This record gives sequence, structure tokens and C-alpha cells, in this order.
Amino acid sequence: MPAQWAQQILLAAVGLSAGVAAAGGLFAFIVELGVVADFADRTHTGDRLLFYETSVALGGILGNLFYVFGLGSPSVMQRLSEGAVSSAGSGILGIFGIFSGIFVGCWSMALAEILNVFPVFMRRARIVRYIAAFTISVAVGKGLGAGLFFFGGW
Repeated sequence: MPAQWAQQILLAAVGLSAGVAAAGGLFAFIVELGVVADFADRTHTGDRLLFYETSVALGGILGNLFYVFGLGSPSVMQRLSEGAVSSAGSGILGIFGIFSGIFVGCWSMALAEILNVFPVFMRRARIVRYIAAFTISVAVGKGLGAGLFFFGGW
């Protein structure tokens, strides 16, 4: 019996260490892309950069806690959406979805900006004068695809 406890404790320590290493790498990648610093620069709030970076890290920690302890499981979300809490639960999910979409969109655009994907593609495809139409098409296509996925049940 004590050997099983020792094995479980060792597995928990290894899993926690691997999770911390993976999360640290992800947040280092986000900071290296300059997403947080770019937002602080564009909003003229560079004096709050440490607060923004702490918020990103805290969001990752809370997200991991929600995942590990099952706080985001369907049963919890179902309980949130039942009865009198229905509109509050839907509102919370809607706000979370908006912020998640903003985060993923900004992250992908920062990565594309770092790699200079769009300028190289535009020059190679010889469509430099249509760059505005191309950018709008990408945004509209992404929005329509997300709408079909979430509302169309795909």
C-alpha cells in the first residue's frame, strides 16, 4: 500500500512539473512574440506592462485550475445555465468566448507579423495592391467559419 502512495505522489510531481514547464514555455512564447508589449504600446499604457504580464500568467494558472479540477466540465456549465442563473451563465460564457477569440486572433496575428508571412505571400502572389481586400477577406472568412462551426453544429 505505501508503494502505491509513493508511486501516485511521484506521478503527481512529474505531471505537475511537466505542466509547469509547458505553461512556462507557452507564456515565454507569448511574451517573446510581443503581444502584451504591443498592446501596451498601442494603448499608451506602458507603465502597466508588469500588470498585463501578470494578468496573462494568472489567466493561464486559473485556466489550468479550471481544467484540472473540472470546473469547466459540462455538468458545471449545465448547472450555470439552468434556472435563474441562465442568463448570467450565458453571459459569462459569451464574455469568455469573446475574450478567447480576441486572444487567439491577436496571438496568431502577432506570430504572422513576426514571421512576415503576409508581406512575403503578397509579393510572391503578386497581389500587393489588393492587400486590404485580402486582409478583410481573411477576417470575414474566419468569422463566417467560426459562426458555421458554433451555430451550424459542425
